[in-house]
Amino acid sequence: MRWNDFDRYGHLNNAQYIELAQEARVQFAVNEFPRRGVTPPAFFLRHIDVDFLKPILPNKDNQVLVETVVENIGTTSMTVRQEVKDPEGRVAAVVTSVSVAVDLESAHPREITTEEKKVLTQWADSSDDHGPIGEIEGRKK
Repeated sequence: MRWNDFDRYGHLNNAQYIELAQEARVQFAVNEFPRRGVTPPAFFLRHIDVDFLKPILPNKDNQVLVETVVENIGTTSMTVRQEVKDPEGRVAAVVTSVSVAVDLESAHPREITTEEKKVLTQWADSSDDHGPIGEIEGRKK
């Protein structure tokens, strides 16, 4: 986390929760799809909802943890649930988002391919041996 990520009250700025969640989703796509031989697909954010549960204050390591789980995979969209946790592992915010697979040439929604579903499905349940997807440990600056 950076100095300007905090508001005048010393709390992590609300917009930064959304940015951290986005970073975790992107990190997952960049790491997991190529690892399985699949080009990272284009997904556009359709909806996002944030439930702010507790403030995150600056900490000595300037770190947070974002745990990401794919909750639902539809024909053209997926629902993702993310928990932004403070350094002690307490959930500070829950971010739920819906992203739509998009054909970049036409800018229209497209079906999620079988290969893409396989990657997403492997990580759809955090109770399996893989653990949560898209874990990031904040920004160190």
